[in-house]
Amino acid sequence: MGIEIKEILAKKILTEAKGYLDVGFTHSLNPYSGCAFSCMYCYVREMPIQRFKEIPWGEWVDIKTNAAENYQKEMIKLRKKKNPINIFMSSATDPYQPIERKANITRGILEEMIETPPDFLQIQTRGPLITRDIDLLVKLKETCDVLVSITVETDREDIKRIFAPYAPGIKLRTKALKEVHDAGIPTQASISPVLPFTPDFPKILDGIVDHIWIDTLNIGDGLMGKRSERLGMPQLFQEHGLSRWYQKEIHVKVENYFNKYFPREMIRVSKNEAFPG
Repeated sequence: MGIEIKEILAKKILTEAKGYLDVGFTHSLNPYSGCAFSCMYCYVREMPIQRFKEIPWGEWVDIKTNAAENYQKEMIKLRKKKNPINIFMSSATDPYQPIERKANITRGILEEMIETPPDFLQIQTRGPLITRDIDLLVKLKETCDVLVSITVETDREDIKRIFAPYAPGIKLRTKALKEVHDAGIPTQASISPVLPFTPDFPKILDGIVDHIWIDTLNIGDGLMGKRSERLGMPQLFQEHGLSRWYQKEIHVKVENYFNKYFPREMIRVSKNEAFPG
């Protein structure tokens, strides 16, 4: 799959938190526009940033070359208000998609954060490349609360290939979770969205995460499942004989199952609270 890469100058890098991020976060931060992981279920496919784009989702990425510079300037202004600054990175892209290996935009932002830290930073990714920046995360943790949340929507590679064929493998992600956790940085496994998994899924996460986040296609797409329906998710589940996993209350069953293996305070469910902070 060819990807059109562009370098752009962003007007701003911090966006006021809205919707599901409104409780717990003050701002979102997206180092890129577009995402090469191109997950089939990604709700951003149904947002204006993609709907008015001629190039299909997953086939374009804009690099915000001035992201770190913007971050510093915007933080200086925000700090004058003396309000807490809680950042979610990222809400509409992946900060550790493949281009980051060369572009280093996310790493540059983290370097600026060490100098001008927020009060809380959650990094949301499915990219094992995050382990490259453990050195910076350890430093940042000295002045800022940090949570690294890695998406692990299933423990089955065959299921991952159906719904997210261009995303990193599950074993690579769990390995990354372990490395980050072993470095003393709080970690979270984001089962988002819930996809079919084996009975051993909890065992794979045991000892490498501090929290587990459960989200589904019906409660996590921002429109109570309507975006997921427009993306053809019910048909895709049916096509592969997985319809029993596409239920409005699947999060309840998954929560109950994981509660057998983990303390209740470790489990967070999208419908019951804001995005974790």
